[in-house]
Amino acid sequence: MQLISQNFQDGQPIPGEFAFAVPDANTRIALSANRNPHLAWSGAPAGTRSFVVVCHDPDVPSRGDDVNQAGRVVPASLPRIDFFHWLLLDIPAGTAEIAAGSHSSAVTPRGKPGPDAPGGLRHGINDYTAWFAGDEQMGGDYYGYDGPCPPWNDERVHHYVFTVYALATPTLDVEGPPTGANIRAALAKAPVLGQASLTGLYSLNPDVDVR
Repeated sequence: MQLISQNFQDGQPIPGEFAFAVPDANTRIALSANRNPHLAWSGAPAGTRSFVVVCHDPDVPSRGDDVNQAGRVVPASLPRIDFFHWLLLDIPAGTAEIAAGSHSSAVTPRGKPGPDAPGGLRHGINDYTAWFAGDEQMGGDYYGYDGPCPPWNDERVHHYVFTVYALATPTLDVEGPPTGANIRAALAKAPVLGQASLTGLYSLNPDVDVR
């Protein structure tokens, strides 16, 4: 299988319009257009009955002590964990493309609704749900796509890995809420016939060279 995007190439920076936030000279960061990028895949194996799309960032700091704190940095050496940005399930086998902005076109305080998505698809709950938990203005269940917003003082470039999975079943059986961890566990048990990935880079730190 092969996965491509019209909006960025594998191993290259993701444009700011597809991020949750962009750099700002006065406030360090500002909210962005938060559009989901275009994705298209080909070469699905025979017997494919549905697809799943997952986007995760494996470079999220394992500790938040220094995150977005003036006078501090998040060191590149700090151990990292996964952060899920998009979980889209039950994509029909006849679909091979997702249009830019079709699942997200703005930052939505308290999150977009779900799990139902257009066309009979299902959205999972991304990890902004946990990030904004307890925030009176932003707290809620964040379904669907919400783009990059790495710490503005992180020394490490963040990698956003978009992966499409081809399944031999028309739906993915997920135990519990459709979180990234639960969907990853479901995929480990599912009849996955093939997969392909595409990685984009992003940083909000003006001192980091994103290449």
